[in-house]
Amino acid sequence: MSESKVSIAPASERVAHTCSLVDSVTRLRYVNANRAEALERLGILRVRDLLLNVPHRYLDFSHRVQIAFAQIGEDATITGRVASVKTKRPRPKMVIVEIEVVDDTGVLTASFFRQPWIAEQIHVDDEVALSGKVLFAYGYRQMKSPFYEVLSTAKSDSNDEARSKETPSKAAILPVHPATEGVSPAWMRRIMSATLADTGSVCDWLPSELVTKHHLMSLSSALREVHFPSSLDAAEQARRRLAFDELLSLQLALLARRNLELAGHRPFEHIVDGPKVKALIEALPFALTDEQNHAAQEILSDMTAPRIMNRLLLGDVGTGKTAVAAVALAAVADSSTQAAVMAPTSVLAQQYAQKIGPLLSLAGITWALITGSTSEEEKQQIELCLADGSLSIVFGTTALLSDRVVFKQLTLAVVDEQHRFGVDQRTALRKKGQGVDLLAMSATPIPRTLALSLYGDVDTSRITKRPKAGAGVTTKLCVPENLDQAYAAVAEAVQAGHQAYLVCPLIDPSDSEEELEDVPEAARTNGKLYSATRVYEELSKTVFKDFTCDLLTGRLPETQKDQVMEKFRANKTQILVSTTVIEVGVDVPNATVMIVFNADRFGLATLHQLRGRVGRGDFPGTVYLASNAKRGSTARKRLAALEQTADGARLAELDLELRHEGETLGYRQSGGTTLKISDLYADADLIEAAHMDALAITAQDPNLTSDAYATLGIEAKDRFGIYFEELGYK
Repeated sequence: MSESKVSIAPASERVAHTCSLVDSVTRLRYVNANRAEALERLGILRVRDLLLNVPHRYLDFSHRVQIAFAQIGEDATITGRVASVKTKRPRPKMVIVEIEVVDDTGVLTASFFRQPWIAEQIHVDDEVALSGKVLFAYGYRQMKSPFYEVLSTAKSDSNDEARSKETPSKAAILPVHPATEGVSPAWMRRIMSATLADTGSVCDWLPSELVTKHHLMSLSSALREVHFPSSLDAAEQARRRLAFDELLSLQLALLARRNLELAGHRPFEHIVDGPKVKALIEALPFALTDEQNHAAQEILSDMTAPRIMNRLLLGDVGTGKTAVAAVALAAVADSSTQAAVMAPTSVLAQQYAQKIGPLLSLAGITWALITGSTSEEEKQQIELCLADGSLSIVFGTTALLSDRVVFKQLTLAVVDEQHRFGVDQRTALRKKGQGVDLLAMSATPIPRTLALSLYGDVDTSRITKRPKAGAGVTTKLCVPENLDQAYAAVAEAVQAGHQAYLVCPLIDPSDSEEELEDVPEAARTNGKLYSATRVYEELSKTVFKDFTCDLLTGRLPETQKDQVMEKFRANKTQILVSTTVIEVGVDVPNATVMIVFNADRFGLATLHQLRGRVGRGDFPGTVYLASNAKRGSTARKRLAALEQTADGARLAELDLELRHEGETLGYRQSGGTTLKISDLYADADLIEAAHMDALAITAQDPNLTSDAYATLGIEAKDRFGIYFEELGYK
C-alpha cells in the first residue's frame, strides 16, 4: 500500500467495520485487546480520539540525503542500517545510548541522552530513519538526540509485522504519530489508514460560514491530509484547520464556564468616588503614575458597570500593581461590602497585608490576615467579623476557601499570581458572594494569546513602567567551573552589609527531574542537578561558613517558612538557599546578589521573576545564571536573552516560542486540559480569530443549542467537558 493513500478494504469488510466517531476503538480493524489497552495509555478510547491524535512529526523522504553528503550544521533526514547499539554510563544517573548507522556512503553516530529504552527499541540490522542537525566530531558525522523511526526490523516479532513490511520508499512523507509500547508508529499508521477508510466522510462540526470566512479545509480533507499528507504544506494547512477547531472549542468552553459562574448573579455597582478611595490615594507614599492611574480607572469603571468584572491586571515586578489593587479595595469599603485578597503562599499573603494593611488603616478601612499559621482563637474572631460585616478586607491563602469563612457581602475577589490557582479555586472564592467582581493579577508578562487561552473572555490592563526603577540588575552567565567568581561576589556583597539568594531547581538530591519545569530537551543541558538541601549543607559549612545561611523550600511547614522569611527580611540571615518558592512576593530591598544553579532548567519567565528579587532598593543587583550550556546551543540562546533585555514581555514571547504551551497551560491546574494540536506561538492569529468568533456565537446562542451551533456545542463539551460539568448542557 502507498502510505500517502487510505487503505481500502473489501466492501463487506468495510460495512462490518463502519463506525461513528464516538465508537470504541475496539471496533477498528487491527485493534485487538492488547492494542486497545496500549491506545488507552495514550488517552485514545474512541474513534474520534484516534483521528485527533495527529502526527507530531513528518519524515520528508523527498529531501533524504546520504550520510556522506549531509551538510554539517544543517538539518537532514538520513536512512540506513544499524551497525551497532551501545549503552554507556559515564557517571551515575547518566545513560547514553549510541547507535551507528551506515549506508553506501559512510557512517553516522547518533547519541541519545537519558533515554535507555532506545536500546530496546533499535536493534542491529534494523533499517532506521534519523532526522536532526548534523554535527561532526571524532572523524564521524553525528546527531545528538535526533528524531528516529524504525522503518523495518530484522528482529522477528509478530507484534511488529506492520513495521517489518514498511520501507522508506513507499511514501515521500512519512507521518510519525505519538505512540507507546504495544503500538509502534508503524502500527499507528496502519490503524489510522484503516480508520479513515471506515469512517468515510466525517460530518463537519464547524459552521460552513466559519470554514469559508477563515479559508479552512473541510474536516474530512483535514483529517486525511494531516495523517497522510500530499505535501508538507498541505499537512500544515490541515493542522491549522484542526487547531482552529480546538481553539474555538476552548474559547466556547471558557465562555460557557464564565456564564455558568455568573448565572443568576447581578452585578454590584460599587461607589468608586467615595471618601475612603480618596483617603487611600492620599495615604499612598507616592503619586500614581499615568499607567497606574489608567489601570485603576479601568478597574473602577468595571466595578460600576452593569456587568460583573472579569479583569486581569498584568504588571512586571515593581510596577505598582499592589497600589492599584488597594484603590479597588477602598471602593469596596466605600460601598459597605467586603473583599478577599487570595495569594498562593502565606509569605505573599503576609507581604500584602504588611504593604496594603497600613494604607487601609490610614483610610479608616478594617482588615485582617488569615493563613495556615493563624492561631485558632484569631481565626475565630476574624470569621465572626467577616460574618457580621464589621471587617471589610481579608488577606489570605487558600485558607479563605474554608467552609468556616463566611462573608456577609463579598463583592470583590482579588487573586494574585492567579496562574498558581486552578479554575475551581477561583470559582470557589467567587461563590462566597453574589455577583462577585474578579480582579486577577500576575507579574508574569504573558502574551495576549496565552491570556486568552488561559482565561477566555477577560479584560486586560497592563502596567509596563516602574515608578521607582531601583538601582537595576545586571545578568551574567557563568559555567559551573567558574562558580568561584559568583561565590566571591556573594561574599563581597554580604561583607558590605547586603544579602544574597542561592536558587536551586530541586529540593532534595533524590527528587525526580520530572518535577522541574517543562523545558524541552533541545533547550536545556544535561549534567549535575543542584538541590537546595545539598547546596545549603555543603556551602554553609565551607565557602560561606563565616556567614549566616538558611534554607527555604516549599516543603517546610507554613510557620517555619514564615520564620525563615522574617529572619531574612530582618537581615538576621545573610544568605538564603531556596527553590523557586521566592519567585513571587519576596521583597527584600537589601538583597543584591543571586546565583541560579542549572539556570537552563527554568523557563525564561521564571528566571525573569527570580532576578526581580534583587536590585529592588538603592543598590544595584547582580544575577549569575549558572549553566553548562554550550555556545550556539538553544539553551545558551535562551539565557543570553536574559543578559540582553529586561523586557519581561519580550522574554515571555521568546519563552512561548521556544517552549510552546506545555508548561504554561499546566498553570490551569484543576481542569488542566492541555491543547493537543494548537501551538500558542505559531497559532496566535487563530487564537484571536477563535476568541472573536466565540464571543459572536455566544452572544447569539449562549447555550449553543440552536440548529446552527448545536454540533459545535457538542464538540466543545466533548473536548473541554470539565468547563461544562455544572452547566447541564445536553
